[in-house]
Amino acid sequence: MNPIDKTILVIEDDALILENLEELLSENYRVIACSGGRVGLETAKKELPDLVLCDITMAGVTGYNVLTELRLNPATAKIPFIFLTALGTKDDMRVGRNLGADAYLVKPYTQKDLLNCIAAHLKTCESSVV
Repeated sequence: MNPIDKTILVIEDDALILENLEELLSENYRVIACSGGRVGLETAKKELPDLVLCDITMAGVTGYNVLTELRLNPATAKIPFIFLTALGTKDDMRVGRNLGADAYLVKPYTQKDLLNCIAAHLKTCESSVV
């Protein structure tokens, strides 16, 4: 399947980071950009994206809240979920993994690392469906 056929939901409350991610990813994917956890969560339930990229530290609904709620919903439970965050300790990563995150990229990450991580998780998800 052509990557452009895949939809990535980006949930990030920093407007500049959100804009940069949207610009980078829109070359290869359909991108839905959400500027906070609450709107991102509702969008995920409505749009059922192929993958979610999400910051952790956001006001109100955090990335942890988003992931927890998506994993509890049968319609969104299997969507690959990647945290993009400045929280980079082993304990932070353990919390994310224990909640069900598929990957954890610590800011600053390279574009190559981000794109490779997305591609790997989309491919894994696609092969498990076949």
